[in-house]
Amino acid sequence: MTTTTLAVLVPLLPFLGAIAGLLMGRTAPGFVRPLAVLPTLASLALAVTVAARQGGDRAVEAATELTPTGSVPIELALFTDGFAALTAVLVGVVASCVQIYSTGYLRDDPRYPSYAALVSLFTSAMLLVVYSGDLMVLLVGWEVMGICSYFLVGHYWETPEARAASLKAFLVTKLGDVPFLIGLFALAADAGSFRITRILGAVANGDIAHPTLIALLLLAGVAGKSAQFPLHTWLPDAMAGPTPVSALIHAATMVAAGVYFVARLLPLFEASQAAMTVLAVMAAVTMTGSALAALAQDDIKRVLAYSTIGQLGYMTGALAVADRGAAVFHLLSHGAFKALLFLAAGVIIHAAGTNSLAAMSRMSGLRDRVPDAYWTMTVALLALAAIPPFAGFFSKEAVLGVAEHVVTGTGDTGQAPAAAGWIVLLAGLVTALLTAAYAMRLWLLAFRGHGTEAPDHGRQPLTMTTVLWVLAVPSIALGGLAFRTLPDWFDGHGLGPTLTTSVLGTGLAVAGGIVTYAAWRHTSAAAARVPLGAVAAHPQGDAARVEAEAIATHEPAYGDVAHAPDPADPGRLLLGPLHRHAAVGFHLDAVYSALFVRPVRAGASLVSFLDREVVETYVRGAGALPRWLGAAVRGAQTGNVQTYVSALFAGTVVLAVAVVLVATGA
Repeated sequence: MTTTTLAVLVPLLPFLGAIAGLLMGRTAPGFVRPLAVLPTLASLALAVTVAARQGGDRAVEAATELTPTGSVPIELALFTDGFAALTAVLVGVVASCVQIYSTGYLRDDPRYPSYAALVSLFTSAMLLVVYSGDLMVLLVGWEVMGICSYFLVGHYWETPEARAASLKAFLVTKLGDVPFLIGLFALAADAGSFRITRILGAVANGDIAHPTLIALLLLAGVAGKSAQFPLHTWLPDAMAGPTPVSALIHAATMVAAGVYFVARLLPLFEASQAAMTVLAVMAAVTMTGSALAALAQDDIKRVLAYSTIGQLGYMTGALAVADRGAAVFHLLSHGAFKALLFLAAGVIIHAAGTNSLAAMSRMSGLRDRVPDAYWTMTVALLALAAIPPFAGFFSKEAVLGVAEHVVTGTGDTGQAPAAAGWIVLLAGLVTALLTAAYAMRLWLLAFRGHGTEAPDHGRQPLTMTTVLWVLAVPSIALGGLAFRTLPDWFDGHGLGPTLTTSVLGTGLAVAGGIVTYAAWRHTSAAAARVPLGAVAAHPQGDAARVEAEAIATHEPAYGDVAHAPDPADPGRLLLGPLHRHAAVGFHLDAVYSALFVRPVRAGASLVSFLDREVVETYVRGAGALPRWLGAAVRGAQTGNVQTYVSALFAGTVVLAVAVVLVATGA
């Protein structure tokens, strides 16, 4: 079987599994789990085979025209190079782990068949984005992921949080997709094709008339899909969905699509210094703002959500300094340890019966109840904090290293503006400090609590704990093994850590962890003096039910997360007066509500009033006159023949008199 055929089957198998799962969910429920897991595993095996055959040293391309369009052709095109091959493997690994984990996590969920089918469809759409060689075909996968996220985030539709989060995720990403679509059309009009290779050729030849405008339009869609400032607000709220969905969205699909898209079309963005600077500023604001917000969150999954936003900021920062190799390297390593973080968080939420870190800090022995989650999450948090020799250290240092090369003028960084280098480097170093701080805070509050003994649920299902250890392996070893070999798969640029940024980055990370630990030691004595509300009502239930209850009861039990009186939280001490602003995402949702939501609602109310009181008044008036005339005529229809004859005679007399008068000239 040719490499092209194998690559076509990679996204096709999960798609067929999704269709079969939907059709057989009710008639043959026993086949739902195999149909969810086996096609995804087979797709992973084929993706690995494609990567092994492709080898990173050549690109595989094939295309066929779907139908004549009369202008710019749309082709079912396949393009597989080193970036695509390795990203597809990441998607397959994470999706397979999520499907296996979900068989235990949602084992008693009545909506599991539709859930599993949507996860498979989600996976298929992301693989289509990765392997697509035509931007319109890529757009299909891009939009299918959007609708899948809507349904999956709203899986617990009984809770108002899930309903609101799914709608918000859909609308905010669509807000970015409108200019994104305009940018695609403008780009294809200039290049004469939607084919990525032809577009890159047109960029190289200088045939793109307005590269800055097109790049900025495309960045709007990227900001929405990859949750970058200012369209990042949907991602923390999307934590109202099941934890495995969060792992899939954050690690391998959806948010990775925007970064991958920019990496694929990076020469287009490099053609505009303004676009690169905007990208750098967007990355810097996203990195630092999300790290501060993560340090103030009480919901364990919201901490990880803001963490994802910040790590995506590192990836877009690498793209802003014109190194897609470093960006995709961090995408790969981040996919492994972030999937591990979310899946381990699901185990912890089930064991604790709550998603609140404040409540977990009042429990003792939680780490003994979930030893697998404890050790694997520790590994993932060390990778997140970029502590050597874990995977996150090498990939994050690759980003900081290339930013340093831009600043110092060394290396192959001629396409990146110096300002972008300074912005990314300084923001990246500050974020390294903050990342270690919130990672240490999460670990301390979750696993070093004091107080009531954590409930004992027994061992977690083997499908859940096995997946954690599988993902722990790349979180530990991926960076050290990959930074030497990945340049051959990418552009050939070195990805090894540099001395200056390694010392600075690691030193700041260690300092952030130490300061947070000291703050925790100072505040932990107050934990026992601050009572909190009850946790989930059914801690002995299955994981999905416990999580749904934790989402629904978090605010009633613990109050507003920005003002909860929890002096035991080291984040409150470290942030000081900034804490209440960081806890609500620096009020960006309130700003959007004031600038957009309320004016739109006011406009809608005005339109409704005008339609009801003005337009309908004219409509009712236009109908009133015929109604009155009809009533008058209807009154004359008595059914009495004598009346009709009398009226006829009277009319005849009147007409005769009129004729006589006219004839005599009177």
